[in-house]
Amino acid sequence: MMMSAMHMPWLSRKITVIESLDPTLVGLTGTVLDETRRTIRVLTDNGRVRLAKNVITFRIDSGEVIEGSSVTQRPEDRINRRYRRD
Repeated sequence: MMMSAMHMPWLSRKITVIESLDPTLVGLTGTVLDETRRTIRVLTDNGRVRLAKNVITFRIDSGEVIEGSSVTQRPEDRINRRYRRD
């Protein structure tokens, strides 16, 4: 059984923003540098960008789509949390 990306560390993984309340963020792609309770810091081709989790929906490693508002907790808590399946 494969583990969900929500239960894995995201550092050094590639993410792509697929939806956002800020239209300028849609399509942004980069490597995760850091994650806090409410933000993800990403290294893009144009530099470092801090993304607020609660306003984005993103894809990890061209795979699982994650709604940022559902993962607004510390990374160590997110990894051990149980999530409902839709």
